[in-house]
Amino acid sequence: MNLSRTLNFLCILVGGLVAFYAQAQQNQNAYILIGGIALLIFGVYRTSRNIPSKLDNEDETFLKTEKEDEV
Repeated sequence: MNLSRTLNFLCILVGGLVAFYAQAQQNQNAYILIGGIALLIFGVYRTSRNIPSKLDNEDETFLKTEKEDEV
């Protein structure tokens, strides 16, 4: 696993744990909760940037191959 994926995973894990810890306390600290959620969202955003879109490769769509097969 490369460094970027490890960093993303750690951001998600630490952010989730911090947000869960801040939510579980009886006297909730809003700043810690916001920081944990922000770290969690940052990790999810960085992870989603590396996932390719379905629409990037339009040559391999079902409709285009179906039209080619019928002709």
